[in-house]
Amino acid sequence: MSMDRHGSAQWALAVGALGVVFGDIGTSPLYTEQTVFNPHDPHPIQASTESIFGIVSLIFWSVTIVVTVTYVLLVMHADNDGEGGIMALITLIRRRGVPGGRRTVVALAVLGIFGASLFFGDSVITPAISVLSAVEGLNVAAPSLASLVVPITAVIIVILFVLQRLGTGAMGRLFGPVMCLWFTAIGVIGVRGIAAHPAILKALSPSYAAGFLTGHFATAFFALAAVVLAVTGAEALYADMGHFGRAPITRIWLILVFPACILSYMGQGALILGDRSAVTSPFFLLVPGWARLPMVLLATAATVIASQAVITGAFSLTQQAAQIGYLPRLRVVYTSEEKMGQIYVPWINWALMVSVLTLVVTFKSADALAYAFGMAVTGTITITTLLFFYIARQHWRKPLWMVVPAAAALLTVDLLFFAANLTKFVHGAWLPLLIAVAVFTVLTTWQKGRELVTRQRQLDEGPLGGFIDQIHAIKPRLPRVPGTAVFLNRGNATAPLALRANVEHNHILHEHVIILAIETMPVPHVPDADRLTVEMLGHQHDRITHLTARFGYADQPDVPGLLPLIRKAGIKCPLDSNKLSYFLSTIELCRGTTPGMNRWRKHLFVTTSRITADAAEYFHLPRDRTVIMGSRIEL
Repeated sequence: MSMDRHGSAQWALAVGALGVVFGDIGTSPLYTEQTVFNPHDPHPIQASTESIFGIVSLIFWSVTIVVTVTYVLLVMHADNDGEGGIMALITLIRRRGVPGGRRTVVALAVLGIFGASLFFGDSVITPAISVLSAVEGLNVAAPSLASLVVPITAVIIVILFVLQRLGTGAMGRLFGPVMCLWFTAIGVIGVRGIAAHPAILKALSPSYAAGFLTGHFATAFFALAAVVLAVTGAEALYADMGHFGRAPITRIWLILVFPACILSYMGQGALILGDRSAVTSPFFLLVPGWARLPMVLLATAATVIASQAVITGAFSLTQQAAQIGYLPRLRVVYTSEEKMGQIYVPWINWALMVSVLTLVVTFKSADALAYAFGMAVTGTITITTLLFFYIARQHWRKPLWMVVPAAAALLTVDLLFFAANLTKFVHGAWLPLLIAVAVFTVLTTWQKGRELVTRQRQLDEGPLGGFIDQIHAIKPRLPRVPGTAVFLNRGNATAPLALRANVEHNHILHEHVIILAIETMPVPHVPDADRLTVEMLGHQHDRITHLTARFGYADQPDVPGLLPLIRKAGIKCPLDSNKLSYFLSTIELCRGTTPGMNRWRKHLFVTTSRITADAAEYFHLPRDRTVIMGSRIEL
């Protein structure tokens, strides 16, 4: 019975993963082959018999090597306590360290942060190209509505982003069944195309891909810039591993998603083989006339789901980056009481919406956007592969004879794709790089500025031990007011500014004082058993306690939620809400003459600090019991 229940749960997870994990890669058949043979491409590929077999073979082997081998069989084994994604690789490296010392750790972390920055570029382009490609089916299904493609796309995107605040819980239950129908439909239609021209099955042989690459390298090289669109979304398999687990994702990929996508690609190739004019829209022209309009609706639903998955990924990545110090603390709304991973970040949501709409209005077609799409994908995949093999060698101690050939083979494929996309630089590939450079600059500037502020703040706060000694030296002793005061702090080395101000200006102490340091660990979750560390400060009769509360980067830093653990730790102080006060120390930042950062970066850092979320809301502190005391720091 338990085995049956476990198996059912695994299949339920697999079906659930269909929408969240495979939405992006599962909608790639909409535009990949159409982009390859686009006659308006700056490097057009003629639809000859040889090129059709070569392209279909390249698509099959690219998906097999990049998705199945690199991600499913290899990279997904590099999990950080069950969590995946490029941020997991960064935290693995930072937590465990690497031979070569701090410089190597910093260099690899910086490389990983640039890969995460590329993901933000992907988050902007995916909703635009996915929804556009689906709505463009109207050009085939209802040509009279062709002029409405861009307006309809814009409306769908606005609705999608407006609904984000409601959370993905209700929609999520529909994602799996809708995507199951989608993959079944594209697989069946693909079989229809193959049945008309079964010779296309010969493209499964690697000889066609190899022959096309070696015999027509210049043509094949330019084609790779579009072929890579078939693997967009590969990073999602890894990034969403923490939500569903490696086994369900692997199972559903091999049993349903991979076969359905390949059947669709081969069916489209077969259609073009029989009718060269079908290159204009092979996906929708492969669909029977009576089913084209329903397929447009199904494709639109599938692309909205794909977009939803990428937007949710951007929210999660933003939260993780803030937790480990690369972004300011942003307002995060938890949209589900059952699932911590369902979050909504308003600032990121509206920034993405404006960016996506700008792309739709500017580029106007999926073909034009396709030039930009591949760059973000290939950059992220290459960096992920590189970091994975470094971990395999240095952390897992895999032998060189195993690591070097495998890394060389897979990185050669990745770099070929990356180089091919560089040829589209002036035609749109600059866009994701520009977005990535902008995001990377913000992330690294915030991390550096935060270090400078922390250093200056430590000087202003002074050592905690020395401050406790000063309290002892005050004669007569400070009066103690009833209740318990919780002072939030950044660590156990310095005195909270709010506590110092309370003593020096108000000349009082509460009857019980708790200094609470919030520490974000480079792991996704910290169990309750390891959450708190208790340290008594001064003499026992001082009733001053220091607590360190540890949260994972995917945990919710809920300070009032710690009260049961504090009681369990045996700390004897009133913790009733009517006898408990919270004190926050806030910092006003302004530009100064502090060395260590260029003037323009100081301006960027101060500007970025203005989007910082309210600390009381972030830590879930009750407004009526929270006192905020501020100070000023010049950079």
